[in-house]
Amino acid sequence: MIRIALVGDIGSGKSYFSKLFGFPVFNADFAVAEIYKKNKQCFKDIKKKLPNYFSKFPLQKEELITCILSNKKNLEKITKIVHPLVKKKMDLFINKNKKNKFVILDIPLYFENKLNLKNDIVIFIKSPKTKVEKILKKRVNYNKKMITELKKIQWPIRMKEKKSNFIIKNNFKHKKALKDVRNILNNIL
Repeated sequence: MIRIALVGDIGSGKSYFSKLFGFPVFNADFAVAEIYKKNKQCFKDIKKKLPNYFSKFPLQKEELITCILSNKKNLEKITKIVHPLVKKKMDLFINKNKKNKFVILDIPLYFENKLNLKNDIVIFIKSPKTKVEKILKKRVNYNKKMITELKKIQWPIRMKEKKSNFIIKNNFKHKKALKDVRNILNNIL
């Protein structure tokens, strides 16, 4: 099984491209959302570390944003609890899909959390900043300050780009996106 990891800036199109490959996808953002919604022990652990921010289970997104924006150290405390749970979910996903030719890893903090293995194929999704900002502003819970805080825990874009095997220049056109994905798969095979 070949692991293909998609990396890039917030809103660059990683999740969109991950679906185009046509192989099982592990989406870390979905895994985090599920943990917040269903994992009572995680909620208890976060509430214990940050008792003044959270009222009831499941964890409320508004409370999470308030918590993170009120103190820079809070995001770090939360990630120390949540990231090991995401890694566990990723390991289960990989084990479940080990007979597939490829698995796609859509993980924003792929390098930062040292999830990369030597033989992984890493694809950097490069998108125009102005287009990304327009897309982000359309998101339901758009919060510029929150995005700024999340970017602080990410590697600089240049570093991710250098560590990648392939770069896709996302122009947000479906036909080109499909062609780029086909070219990379042909290149890998």
